[in-house]
Amino acid sequence: MKLNQCLQASGSVRRRAAIGASAAVLGLTAVLGTGLVSAANADDPAALSGVILTVGSSESQRVVSWYASANTAQVVEVAPTSSLVAGEFPSDAVTFPATVAANSVNGGFNGHATIDGLQEDTAYSYRAGAEGSWSPTYAFKTQDFEGDFDFLFFGDPQIGAGPSVASDGAGWADTVNVASAANPDAELFVSGGDQVETANVESQWDAFLAPTQLRSYPWAPTIGNHDVGGKAYEQHFWTPNTDRSAAFYTGASNSGGDYWYIYKDVLFIDLNSNAYASGSDAAHLQYVTDVINAHGGAAKYTVLVYHHSIYSPASHANDNDAKIRRQDFPTTFSNLGVDLVLQGHDHAYSRSYLLKNGQKANPDEQPGAAEVEQGPGGVVYVTGNSASGSKYYALTNPVAGEFGPDPLDNSAGRKRHYANSVESQENKRSYVKVEVRHDQLVVEDVRSEVSPNGAVGSTIDKVAIRPYHGEGQSIQVDVPQAGPGEFGWAIDGDNSLVDLGEAAEDTGFFLASGDINPITVTDTRTSGAAWAVNGQVTDFQDGDKTFSSKYLGWQPHVFAEGAGAAAGDPIESGFSTGTGLSVSRTLGSAAAGHALGDAELGADLNLKFPTSIDKGNYRSTLTITAVS
Repeated sequence: MKLNQCLQASGSVRRRAAIGASAAVLGLTAVLGTGLVSAANADDPAALSGVILTVGSSESQRVVSWYASANTAQVVEVAPTSSLVAGEFPSDAVTFPATVAANSVNGGFNGHATIDGLQEDTAYSYRAGAEGSWSPTYAFKTQDFEGDFDFLFFGDPQIGAGPSVASDGAGWADTVNVASAANPDAELFVSGGDQVETANVESQWDAFLAPTQLRSYPWAPTIGNHDVGGKAYEQHFWTPNTDRSAAFYTGASNSGGDYWYIYKDVLFIDLNSNAYASGSDAAHLQYVTDVINAHGGAAKYTVLVYHHSIYSPASHANDNDAKIRRQDFPTTFSNLGVDLVLQGHDHAYSRSYLLKNGQKANPDEQPGAAEVEQGPGGVVYVTGNSASGSKYYALTNPVAGEFGPDPLDNSAGRKRHYANSVESQENKRSYVKVEVRHDQLVVEDVRSEVSPNGAVGSTIDKVAIRPYHGEGQSIQVDVPQAGPGEFGWAIDGDNSLVDLGEAAEDTGFFLASGDINPITVTDTRTSGAAWAVNGQVTDFQDGDKTFSSKYLGWQPHVFAEGAGAAAGDPIESGFSTGTGLSVSRTLGSAAAGHALGDAELGADLNLKFPTSIDKGNYRSTLTITAVS
């Protein structure tokens, strides 16, 4: 019998130089545009507006987009905030050339540039334009490029759908203020779609873009059905790794495209759910499949984002596209190991049960459970309520035979839909906070205005999603950047994830220790035949980076005697010499003729490896084999 145990090491993707106030801080030149343009070469000044900071392809990138009054040579200028003097950028600030194009609607031009080569834990200042026509100076801060982080998900601001653009904009701004004040270290703002009510109305876009936080926290846009009917969405947002194939559009004059990016340990895939007919849904599923197959190995979690909720609780619950997609999407998402799906459109909140192939994965999961164990193929689907309060939809009654009632809902009135653990409509603004942790995703729906049910900042719903690690023990290790200062190393533990805690850097090597989860051996055979339990570890890997499993050693123990068990020999790390656990080693064994019974085996893990190992999220597998 074999028992596979996953060993994982977390940290940054690459080594980084010390930070200074020079171009070397960014390290790379621009990745977009036709060449670096100095301010002296700028043509007649262009007035800029609508500046927004959006996600790049990774945590070391940001994209800046804006509107301009003229098609002049424009750049984004970036420098560490600490290098600015009296608000002036240093002479060696880095400039990234912009791509500037004519707007197809509403006149004027749009520009965007990708800031690349950002360093972690650094405050940056930036501005767009050219000499004589700079935008105001804005700022953002990067954080550690590895480990835990939070992001915020905002459902349907839909500015213009309510009493007035002004009132909708005020509600939206208040939610952003409340959310950012409560979560100042959040690293992404993720959209559920429908930024505006009418696709090409710029006064609505102005109100949406008004919050200053949209220049400091990267926005990850999603196309809603109210955004899609024109080109203003694409004029305001540039997205990374975007597939603009015809299948991902609903018309040549509309916005569209599917895109993906990796932020720390999460692979985000964003779909234009407006495109679903004429083979578009099959194309979406193929896109998701291709992206996960190509890039899923570089992430711990996969999060899908699209606008049209397929398990929504209100007026869109039984729309034709939702009914079709409840048949088309879930099995593929389960088979691909998707963890979380974030949706909008229905202006009400819902959180599904863990669903496998569209059905409840665990019959014992109770409504509103605070913690769920994912299991193979388990996916949680969340629908966000309105972040602006411009419009709400009442919860609807389930329709038997289509999207029927939850048999666990014994309430006398309206029932929950069968797929949903929680459905809520308070007719008050809210946002969703997602905490990404080593061994769980925590999803929390949070009030951003006072409700009869709670104050601003109080919780409407919260669940911890514990991921599936396979049938073994998972071991995770955080490998930090080598160099001066402390070295942190941790392995997280529930659900078979072993915790090695923190390690320290010594002269020329890292050290850490921990122990595997105990293994119980039961032998009730009357023959008393000899047995052995062995273990072997594959090399630690993070993308194309590896380090040898020989650096891991162990000290076996018998915690509970029985079945003739004797501990295996201690195995030293192969840091100086030897092969460590890169070859099969004995954890415990018993000679022939032993007594019947149970034994509990365990081992202290000792990892000693060079400081030349790159910072990264490394994972390996410890295979335990019982032989008799």
